[in-house]
Amino acid sequence: MRKEIILILAVALGMLAASCASQKEILYFQDIDQVQLGKLMTEYEAVIKKDDRLTIIVSGPDKSVTAPYNLTLGEMTGTSGYNPEQSTLSYLVDPEGNINFPILGKIHVEGMTRNDLETYLTQEIGKDVKDPIVYVAFRNYKITVLGEVRNPGTYTMNSEKNTILQVLGQAGDLTLNALRNDILLIREVDGVLTHTKIDLRDSDILQSPYFFLQQNDIIIVQPSAVRVAAATTATGIWSVLLSSITTLIAVFRLF
Repeated sequence: MRKEIILILAVALGMLAASCASQKEILYFQDIDQVQLGKLMTEYEAVIKKDDRLTIIVSGPDKSVTAPYNLTLGEMTGTSGYNPEQSTLSYLVDPEGNINFPILGKIHVEGMTRNDLETYLTQEIGKDVKDPIVYVAFRNYKITVLGEVRNPGTYTMNSEKNTILQVLGQAGDLTLNALRNDILLIREVDGVLTHTKIDLRDSDILQSPYFFLQQNDIIIVQPSAVRVAAATTATGIWSVLLSSITTLIAVFRLF
């Protein structure tokens, strides 16, 4: 009986040691006290891509003069007296990276930032309109988070400047069963899908070009081996451990 107790204690200690070791797989930025962090890329700006939807509003001192530059529901239906700020429709960037803008015609916007487009339109419209005010915003800035997070799904972001930490936080953070060192990021670059692996235990991500996410990025958080084992067996990992302990006790009794 004494041998059985010693065996159980040994197995329990082994499980406790494994649990302590797993903490190293859970903590974020484990080396942050040993690294010299440089300046973050705070100047990051999202660029316009094909299939983006843009809200563009043109205003100014005389709204009757700027109204023709707004693609509005009133203009599409032929009604009058509409308010551009309330009824402006979105512009879809076509496969060639262009939008068809009222009066100015086709404009190549792919690769521009929001500020670039605002500056360009202000200059062009300003040739005929006094003191125009141009506002540009992304309407479909979406990021998808899948896998071992508490609230997986596709999120429409209110800002174009989103870090991977902010997006994972919006998805409820990673579960304890998530692999922090094997997060898959899928991104479209020049019409080609690319992918990279991210390790949230390493502080280098703070200086990485993948720290800020782009529209239509997809994040897939991989499950740990324990999570996979628990999901693919009928009794789960704890049943396997208990069964192993019972088998070992039976063997000791024979000897």
